[in-house]
Amino acid sequence: MMFDDEYFMREALRQARLAYDAGEVPVGAVVVWNNKIIARGHNQTEQLNDCTAHAEMIALTSAFNATGGKYLPEGTLFVTVEPCLMCSGALYWSKIGRVVYGAEDVKNGYRKTTGDNSPFHPKTALKGGVLAGECAQLMKDFFAARR
Repeated sequence: MMFDDEYFMREALRQARLAYDAGEVPVGAVVVWNNKIIARGHNQTEQLNDCTAHAEMIALTSAFNATGGKYLPEGTLFVTVEPCLMCSGALYWSKIGRVVYGAEDVKNGYRKTTGDNSPFHPKTALKGGVLAGECAQLMKDFFAARR
């Protein structure tokens, strides 16, 4: 059975809700390889007291462990919010085949620094806006509850 981008983004949203419920900024990610989720992650910066514990970083580390390699050319990362520059750098070095994100992040997304220049590996395909409304709403709800 083939799954589409919305299916996998919904799985990333489940991870984001775990972060939300834990009081973390609600970003979730999954890594897909051969149409199968091989890794999951959600923000854990507060829980781990680690500013690098972003959803993408946790999912990437899990994916490297699952594949036994340091590169993911056949993998796709689905993440609910546009990756920050740090995560984009890690994705660059992973040589991941594809990055799919939901909502844009004007304040902290990679484009704030890079503009129209892609920070990803030249062979990485990029797609944004998948379930963007749902992904953005979860972020809005999180920050509205804290104000």
